[in-house]
Amino acid sequence: YFTLNLNLNKCFFFRLWSCNLSEFSWSSLASALTSNQHLIDLKLGNNPDLSDWGAKELCGLLQRSDCRLETLELNNCGLSKSTCSSLASALTSNPCSRLKALELGENRDLGDSGVEQLCGYLQRPDCRLEKLSLWACSLTESSCSSLASALKSNPSHLKELNLSQNPKLRDQGVERLCGFLQRPDCGLEKLRLSDCGLSESSCSRLASALQSLRELDVTENDLEASDMQELRQHLDILRWESRIRSS
Repeated sequence: YFTLNLNLNKCFFFRLWSCNLSEFSWSSLASALTSNQHLIDLKLGNNPDLSDWGAKELCGLLQRSDCRLETLELNNCGLSKSTCSSLASALTSNPCSRLKALELGENRDLGDSGVEQLCGYLQRPDCRLEKLSLWACSLTESSCSSLASALKSNPSHLKELNLSQNPKLRDQGVERLCGFLQRPDCGLEKLRLSDCGLSESSCSRLASALQSLRELDVTENDLEASDMQELRQHLDILRWESRIRSS
């Protein structure tokens, strides 16, 4: 590992993508970031050795009342449900949080329990998240239930939700999400469900539930062109392609 010696006092955007950072590098980075009152965009993706320990260090920044962070990206950082608990606790303790985008994709140990932890924060009226990315996090229909329940309590802020590459989500998960999507106060505009094990029944449910949604991604599911007809009438952008390949 290496030691970071950084002066970040006037840094607004900070990105360390795929830099082989370990949890030992995290302490010096977290210390430097905590003293920064200007940072609004932090991206540390594809550092799988950072782990829950490193993410917990970062939470010291998130719980500061003068934290201005709006975007936090921790894709593929070796995180589990423990990080979700730490994040939810830090954000809940800071009602002045400005965080708008949280990206936790490709953390396969996060799971349904991690989403359940996050939902404790999502349901709060002071939660300002507009974008939540949970692709490839080993989620099932249980996560959809947790998300739908939490978002019903705070329906208007979240604009974009990415649940792609969770093949165990399936039609049952979409059915549970639709309980939120069909509400007139639902503010969601973009939903990504690529490679989620969906069939034509999900298309029918989505078509009948859509209120605010403008963009839907259902690529890499076992769907046909005929399944898309009703959806096209409700959406500005529909991303779809058949999984069936000609021999």
